[in-house]
Order: sequence, then C-alpha cells, then structure tokens
Amino acid sequence: MLFRTRILTLILSSLIVDFVFHNLHKIKLTLVLFGLITGVYAQANDTILIKNVNVIPMDKEIVLNNQNVVIAGDKIISIEPYKREMNHISHQVIDGAGKYVMPGFSEMHYHWRNKQGGIDRDFKLLVANGVTTVRNMAEYNWQNHVAIRDSISKGEKFGPNYYTAGPYLNSNDLKTIEDAISIINNHKIKGYDYLKLADNLPKDVYLKVLEEAQKQGVVVIGHAQRGMPLEMSLRMRSIEHVEEFVYVFSHTQRNDSLFLKQAIEQIKVSGSNIVPTLVVFDFIVKCLDDQTFIKLNESESAQYMLPSDFKYWYSDENPYRKNLKGTIRNGVDALTRLEGYFKWMKTFTKMLADADVPLMTGSDTFGFVVPGFSLHEEFQFLDECGLTPFEILKASTITPARYLNTIATEGTVSEGKHANLVLLGKNPLEDIKNTQTIEGVVLKGMWYDRNNLNTLLKEIFIK
Repeated sequence: MLFRTRILTLILSSLIVDFVFHNLHKIKLTLVLFGLITGVYAQANDTILIKNVNVIPMDKEIVLNNQNVVIAGDKIISIEPYKREMNHISHQVIDGAGKYVMPGFSEMHYHWRNKQGGIDRDFKLLVANGVTTVRNMAEYNWQNHVAIRDSISKGEKFGPNYYTAGPYLNSNDLKTIEDAISIINNHKIKGYDYLKLADNLPKDVYLKVLEEAQKQGVVVIGHAQRGMPLEMSLRMRSIEHVEEFVYVFSHTQRNDSLFLKQAIEQIKVSGSNIVPTLVVFDFIVKCLDDQTFIKLNESESAQYMLPSDFKYWYSDENPYRKNLKGTIRNGVDALTRLEGYFKWMKTFTKMLADADVPLMTGSDTFGFVVPGFSLHEEFQFLDECGLTPFEILKASTITPARYLNTIATEGTVSEGKHANLVLLGKNPLEDIKNTQTIEGVVLKGMWYDRNNLNTLLKEIFIK
C-alpha cells in the first residue's frame, strides 16, 4: 500500500512538473501582460503578511497596536497580536512596524472629464493616493462606464472598485412622463448602478422618475430639486454637493437656526446621504480672486494635469473667470457672494456631521481638482469645518460601504473583508493630514509599495 502511494505521488509530481515546464511561457506571458496593464509589477502572492502593524479597523474609533494582518487571495483571513515566533508561512512579508493600516479611501463623486487623457491615467492617480473605491457620477456620449466597471471587476483592467451612474441628465432629457419611462428602462437594460439627476424637473416628471425607478430597481441620486420642498429631494438615495442646500433654502432660512435644526433632522430621518464636495467650490471661489488664482499652479497636484487642461483652466478662458469674475448679482459682487456661500456651506456641513447625517467624501474632479490628490484636499476642508479625523475617515470608508451595499466585504479592517487597504506612515486619527503619508496600498489583495505607487505617478507624464 505504501509502495503504491509513493508511485502515485511520483507520477503526480511528474505530471505537475511537466505541465509547468510546457506552460511556463504562458505563465510568464500572463504576468507580463498584467504588468503592462497596471503599469507596475505589483507583488502577486497567495499570502501576504503585514507584520507588527497598528490597525485602524474603522468599526469604532480605536487603534489596535502591534498586529499581524494576514491576507490570502483578496481577503483578510486573520488579525492577531504580533508575536516574534511566526505561525504563518507567508510568501510576502511587509514590515508594518510603526505604521498604520486602514481601509482604502472612497472617492464618491468622480468624473472622467477629458477623452484625451484616458481613464487609465485617472485610475493611476487615484490608486497612488490610496483610493480603492470610486463612484463615477456621469457617462458622457463618448464613454462606456459599464464596460469599464465590468472590465475592472473581471480583472481585465487595472483600477479601483468601480460604480457608475448613467448619462448626465437634465431637464432637456426629462421633459415628459414618456421620457422618464424610456430613460429608466435604458438604465435598467444597460446596467448602470445609479441614475443621476443634475437639474430641476417638472414635478410630475420627477415623481414619475422616482416611482418608475423604484419599480425597476434603479437607484436615483443627484442634485436637489431646488424649486420643490426639501422633502422631495430627500426621496433620492443621496444628494450631491452641500452647495445644493444654498439654493433649496432661502436667504432667511439659511440664517434661521431653528429652521436649520428642523431641516437637518428631516435630512437625518430620510436616510439620504450627503456628499459635500467642498474642494470643488473652493476652486471656483479661487478662480474669481486674482491673488488666489495665480497661486493655483503652486499646488503639488497641478503637475499631474493634462497640459491642455492646465492651459485652459489657468487662463482667463476659465469659465468662472470669464463669466463670473467682477460681475454684480443683486447688488453684490460675485466673489463676495460665493465666499459667503462657502462659509455657510462649511458651517452647515459641521451641523450635518454633529447630527450624524451620513456624509461621504467626494471631490467632483475637474480643473485644478485633480483625481486622487483632491480627495485629501477634501479631507482638509472637512477638518476646517470642525469634523474629527475619525468622522472624516468614516465618511470615506464605512459609510460608503454601507451606501454601496458592500458592508459585508468592505469598509473596515476585519476578518473576512476584502483586502482593499492603505498603509500609512503616521496615525490619521491624530492629524487628518497623515492620510497623505502613504507607504503602500493593497488593492484586491495586490500589494503596491511606495516605489510601485511612484511608478504609477511617473507614468502620468508618459504621452
């Protein structure tokens, strides 16, 4: 019996060696193709150990010091206290001593704006900045975001976990009940994750959109319906831009503390999520002021703009400078008005956070609002509003996971979750600026160290 077992073992071993030998060129080709697709040769091991790392799990405000995080495939299989005597045989060991691991960040209001650059360029910027989840907010007529999403999901394309809205819809697209039914049917057939409204609709059309979308299982998100009571807008899954409340509320209402308290309670009860996107409004304000505008090119992220984009946005052809700078609206200079709006928006964002309204991080990504870098800038503005680092990180991790219905596998660092992580050199709970101290990223179980991430950034400049 023992002899037979040995013979079978030898035969099996021989077959395995023969298979590997005759297919080695295919295996190498697969790895090379993957390297070409991603632009870097990230480590693709069955098991990864992040050794002796401080874990920020994000299920509560806590740091678990000196832990071993073991990843197999694309999942976290264990988190346990660090011991010198290792119990795991790992193909790759990452030294996490003195570092902090947390869930990857979520960019929940992204746009691919420029055909010339290609979306792969943006994906490199996003991942290099620790972004592992992205919600695209519009599909323009030269794009196919469902194909992009599905290619990423199948592992054919390098990119973050990806979700997408359908075409950018305004009142010209939705004039009638028939339009509403047709567009929702199209969204259902095409397989978009969301239907985004970007304009004020006739009341009957808006109500039909909501009703038909619910029947079809299509999720409606977007800008507020400014001409209707707040409750109407809160029927959407999320409202994009805290700026929308500037226009939903009257000047008197915006300055009435009792009204705002009641409105915030209404928002909270509705369950709708809010994406402030403060960084993009700050960019618009800067465009109207010569002193702040001239300094835009000093930002680190400006070097990653496409040359044609930089030339356009850093000129007087910039539409905000061209159409708003120096104009007077209702007796008030446009810059003064927008500065007042921005101050109010930051105050209102803090009020929303204090009331535990679910907030999510997003930046709108256009002009000098550069993908990836802009999310960290958004963190800074939320910090200026008075949110704690934990509240900001929650808005970029566990809240988006709950919103995307992926909480079972995303949003926290815990056993059984997908390995979409960022390794930081400093504790972001002490200072939100520490989200920028990125030592490495784990995306779908693949480890990208600082050198890999720098390579992604360098490839931005390759024409």
